[in-house]
Amino acid sequence: MFRVSFIGLGVMGYPMAGHISKAGHDVTVFNRTTAKAEKWTKEYKGKFAKSPMEAAKDSDFIFSCVGNDNDLKEVTLGDNGLFKSAKKNSVYIDNTTASAEIARELYKKARESGFQFLDAPVSGGQAGAENGALTVMIGGDEDAFKKASPVIDSYSKKMKLLGPAGNGQLAKMVNQICIAGVVQGLSEAINFGLNAKLKMEDVIETISKGAAQSWQMENRYKTMIDDKFDYGFAVDWMRKDLKIAMDEAKRNNSPLPITKLIDEYYGEVQKMGGNRWDTSSLIKRFRK
Repeated sequence: MFRVSFIGLGVMGYPMAGHISKAGHDVTVFNRTTAKAEKWTKEYKGKFAKSPMEAAKDSDFIFSCVGNDNDLKEVTLGDNGLFKSAKKNSVYIDNTTASAEIARELYKKARESGFQFLDAPVSGGQAGAENGALTVMIGGDEDAFKKASPVIDSYSKKMKLLGPAGNGQLAKMVNQICIAGVVQGLSEAINFGLNAKLKMEDVIETISKGAAQSWQMENRYKTMIDDKFDYGFAVDWMRKDLKIAMDEAKRNNSPLPITKLIDEYYGEVQKMGGNRWDTSSLIKRFRK
């Protein structure tokens, strides 16, 4: 068993840190809102720290799951950042969905400081985090990956090293591009079927066993039909992720015309007050 710190107890990080604790590791957590960290220690075995620097001290493995590049810079390179205390030969695993650029920067600075870094964004949403069934896309060195795998396994159903630092984040961009297209297609299909007076529950039950099947179809069609959108990844966060992907696409000269259009559709959902609705709320544009 290892000493582990986990920084960032949002809807994803909170249960992820819990799974690491339940696996038997000695966990110290940090969250900007101390009350959230205190609540975590009442639910799981572990303790909380008052800063990322304090949390990371003496840890064998350091995890973070925060909001964006700026949050990540604050908890890593800030005045009370984890880079000030991370011990030699430890491994820092970042589960934030962020840019490939910052992943490469943190990898370089970690190496210079004598510890290792993996960018390891996750997919599977809040339910995946709570069930310990996330997919983890990882960039970094193979020896760091091998060392960290047993701990990452606490909250994942699939993990894979996809190349050097930054490749985990690039893979997550691919993931979000795919999801956006699938959700838009499903929204159009369900709206079409409802307007055609089809019993869509029966239609989806049938077509989900064929080539149209997808995770989004299996897990979101009922709530989309029922006009309920409190079951997953929020629109605000999806737009953040799509912006990262579109910015990267400009750098590597990859046209993303459909992704750009769907991002604009999500902007319309935000204007409807759907900032915290889950991503399947694209259908609301049709069902006002």
